[in-house]
Amino acid sequence: MVSISETLTERAATTVQRDILAGVLLPDAKLRIHELVTRLGIGATPIREGLSRLAAQGLVQAIGQRGFRVASVSRQDLEDITRTRTLIEVEALRLSIARGDDKWEAAIVAALHRMRKFTGRATGPFREGAAEYDVVHKEFHTSLIAACGSSRLLELHSALYDQAYRYRRVMIATFERPRTLEDEHRALADLVLARDCERASARLADHLASTLRIVYPDAKKMKMEERHHEDIVEGRPRRRAVGGNRR
Repeated sequence: MVSISETLTERAATTVQRDILAGVLLPDAKLRIHELVTRLGIGATPIREGLSRLAAQGLVQAIGQRGFRVASVSRQDLEDITRTRTLIEVEALRLSIARGDDKWEAAIVAALHRMRKFTGRATGPFREGAAEYDVVHKEFHTSLIAACGSSRLLELHSALYDQAYRYRRVMIATFERPRTLEDEHRALADLVLARDCERASARLADHLASTLRIVYPDAKKMKMEERHHEDIVEGRPRRRAVGGNRR
C-alpha cells in the first residue's frame, strides 16, 4: 500500500518535472522550498524528496546545502545526452528486433498511427513544441525498444528522453510542416518492422543526433553562412573555398 508521504513526494516530483519540461521553470532557476510549499500546498519534506528524485533523473541539480535549481542547458550537456541515448537505444533496438513478436510490431504501428493523427490535426502550438505531441512521440520511441527485455534499459531511455525534451522544444519549432517529422518517423519504423537491424540502428542514431545538429549547428558552418548572407546583402561576389576549382 502506497503511503501518504510517498504520494505527496510523487505529486511534488511530477508537478516540478512538468513545469521544467514545459519551460515554466527555466534552466538554472532556483527551486526555493518555501515557495514550492506555498504553491503546491505540500510539506517541505516530500518536496525535498521529490526534488532529490528529479536530481537523480538529471532535471534538477542539488547545490550543496543551499537547495536545488533547475539543471542547466548547454551544447556539452546535449552532446552527453545524445551520446548516452544512442548507446542505450541502439542496443535496446537490436535486442527488440531479435526478440520482438507480432504484438511488438503492432504496438509500433499503433504508436506511429497516433503520432500521424496528432500531426494531421496540428496547428500553431505544435510548432512551439506542444507537450501533447511529446506524449505520443515518447510512446513511439518506447515502442521501438519495448521488446528489449531489459527494464533498466527502458528506465534509462525514459529518463534521458525527458532530459532531452527541453532541447527538442527548440528543434520542433524549426519545422515548417509537421509532415516532416511524420516522414522521418515512418521511415524509421519501416526499417525496424523490416527487421533490418543494421540500417534501422544507423537511422535511429542519426535521428537522435538530429536534435543536436538543429539546436547547436556547427559553429564554423554558421560563421560561413553569416559571411555569405553579408555578401548577398552588400552585393559582394560569393567567396570561393581556398584551393577550390575556378570556372
